[in-house]
Amino acid sequence: MIQNFNQLLEEVASRPSKKVAVVSADDIDTLSVVAEAESKKLAEFILIGDETKIKDILASEGLSVQASIIHEPDHRRAAEKAALMVRSGEAYTMMKGMLHSSTFLKAILNKEQGLNTGRHITQISVLEKDEGGLLMITDCAISVAPDLKGKAEIIENAVDLAHNLGMECPKVAVVTALEVVNPEMQDTLDAAVLSKMAQRGQIKGCVVDGPLAFDNAVSKEAAKAKGIESEVAGQADIIVVPNLTVGNVLTKSISYIAKKPVIAATVGAKVPVIFTSRTESREGKLLTIALAVYTSGKD
Repeated sequence: MIQNFNQLLEEVASRPSKKVAVVSADDIDTLSVVAEAESKKLAEFILIGDETKIKDILASEGLSVQASIIHEPDHRRAAEKAALMVRSGEAYTMMKGMLHSSTFLKAILNKEQGLNTGRHITQISVLEKDEGGLLMITDCAISVAPDLKGKAEIIENAVDLAHNLGMECPKVAVVTALEVVNPEMQDTLDAAVLSKMAQRGQIKGCVVDGPLAFDNAVSKEAAKAKGIESEVAGQADIIVVPNLTVGNVLTKSISYIAKKPVIAATVGAKVPVIFTSRTESREGKLLTIALAVYTSGKD
């Protein structure tokens, strides 16, 4: 089981390299990350974009890469080409360069030529627990206000990722503003139903409990103070937030205030895809590449 980010990097570097198709790679930040990822043996890359611009940037920045280049300056066609390369096995996964997120995702979601599985595409923020192991928070970037069915699919995507990282039966906390059911707060009702669904086998491969407040989901002391007895309380592996605003603010608070590195995992397609924000740190982007490469191609 992957316990921390250093172990993840070591595992990926020790395995045969997998190819990553980079969409719209004609960008300084993107090419800098590719060069560093190659040097760390995290992956091999195929750069799709404006070939002249790519070569000019590499020369002007003094960057050396082994990646092959496919000339396709049109962003939409570049994204579609990357998706087809993953479908055909020429690449294991695809990575967002300097193009609009909607264009990147549209190529993935294309039912005929993309990587669509019929499941929701969701985002999972992954960070290290202080006591060891990994903590996931979802959905922090894609699902705006999921209903009960959407939350169940968010859980299933996160559980699949957890299994691929070696967690046999991850503990899932469905968090709300408080840890009791309040009929006037739909999120607490959803949390209770999701818990029962898992108990009845409608959500498999994990233990689900909720509603739980964030403090008693991650702190045993907080759970004990509230008198909560649960397999999940105080030791959650996966935090399911009620909506994107909560997840996004929580994740960015961890990154910018707590200064902890966070990996962005985008799952639900045929393979995990590398879909990071322009403001993501270099470390975060490298870790995101490592996570996608490590988990792609796994059942």
